Amino acid sequence: MVKLPVNIHTEYIKQKRLKLYYPVIYGLSNKEAERKINYEIRSAVQQILMTQGFYENPLTEITGHFELKTNEKGVLSLTIINYAYSGGAHGLTLMKGLTFNIMTGKKYSLSELFLDNSDYVKVLSTMVSTQIKERGILLLNPSFKSISPEQDFYIADKALVLFYQLYELTAYAFGFPYFPISVYDVEKLVDPQSPLGKMLS
Repeated sequence: MVKLPVNIHTEYIKQKRLKLYYPVIYGLSNKEAERKINYEIRSAVQQILMTQGFYENPLTEITGHFELKTNEKGVLSLTIINYAYSGGAHGLTLMKGLTFNIMTGKKYSLSELFLDNSDYVKVLSTMVSTQIKERGILLLNPSFKSISPEQDFYIADKALVLFYQLYELTAYAFGFPYFPISVYDVEKLVDPQSPLGKMLS
């Protein structure tokens, strides 16, 4: 069965110190799945606002938007990106990746993309380490050990894209470090029922 892209409406919030665009899903036949996805998106937006000190610091100004990465095969993957400025040389941007099964509304963490007992952390860490060396990425901490078992990610086309926050891995000037990994390079580890598995079909 061909799973068509979901309908997405862009909601805009504009108030003092806050300009925010975020997605709202609509038109799903499974209304409970639709409700769950929209709840998770709103929760992620609120969590970022709290992390950036919007409610505590009256000087904090925030602008936010989202980027759609995948909307096909029953998979919705997107990023929420908020820039906060509270004074100083420059502000700080946070990014959150969200990936859903649109049939059930389930939000997936990185570990849930892979088969139980698969050594996905070790395999992905090796791939990230190789990219760091090949691309000449200068690390804040000279030795890269491993990705987190629940590393930030999104799915784009036929790739799993791991990413780090600003300052987490390298200097601010390098921006967000992204590490795209072809789904075919980890095919044997992927749970075929997961959103990443759907990209193989």
